[in-house]
Amino acid sequence: MPKIIDIHPHVISPDTERYPLSPLGGKQSTWSQSHPLSHEDLLAQMDAAGISKAAVVQASTAYGHNNTYLAEAVAAHPDRFTGVFSVDVLADDAIEKIKFWQARNLTGLRLFTTGSTMPTQQPWLADPKSHAAWQYASDAGLPICVQMRPEGIPLLTRLVDQFPDARVILDHLARPALADGMPYAEAAGLFALADRPNIFLKLTLRNFEAAKEGRSTLPEFLDHLIARFGASRIAWGSNYPAADRTLAELVEAAKLSLASLNEADRAMIFAGTAETLYPALRDA
Repeated sequence: MPKIIDIHPHVISPDTERYPLSPLGGKQSTWSQSHPLSHEDLLAQMDAAGISKAAVVQASTAYGHNNTYLAEAVAAHPDRFTGVFSVDVLADDAIEKIKFWQARNLTGLRLFTTGSTMPTQQPWLADPKSHAAWQYASDAGLPICVQMRPEGIPLLTRLVDQFPDARVILDHLARPALADGMPYAEAAGLFALADRPNIFLKLTLRNFEAAKEGRSTLPEFLDHLIARFGASRIAWGSNYPAADRTLAELVEAAKLSLASLNEADRAMIFAGTAETLYPALRDA
């Protein structure tokens, strides 16, 4: 069985007294309300789905910048999990907060600039107040996971050009529109980022489904994506439990979606790129 690493599940404790809610944008997401997922339950689902390890991403629309439950998940299962935490990168104490969560063995930084509770692209992404955090993350080798929309790509481009050693991961490929098909002119902003070698892509069910709309076909899109970025810069993420399927179903959907690729590219997308981004997920 090929190795599978998931770089985008979430954990949400059902215990809101011990882990109080404080969602970014002031409104909790519907999915985190209806699908709480303890780290024990996530591990059981991973075992059932054949997933060996995971980079668990802070549930920003439940906990905001309080990464306590995420850190406890990693502490409970350090051989299976690492964590991608969130801080307010505009705050004066951003670097101190980053160091605090690093000390709790979290190994990636998340910037949540859009989502179900904040549907428009937030303009603070490239705010100069964030530059100190970007520089620190770059120097520390912390990958920066960005939840964003295509409208934010010009802002991101300025940042990655200013911090060329920062490794940046685009959640859901920055949600490109793909229905126009080849040569994917509506997603030109995404494909222009291929020239920046520090940009990595997180491929999810959202992208598989979008690539089957309109004039686009999934094999054609994947071929074009790999031709521009290379499989070594693409990793799979489940987005579970936000994606409304079981984790095993999401794994099967990903396997079917990537079936047209060669074995080496599939292995890279399912595990190799994840191990590059998050060395803590490599086998000892």
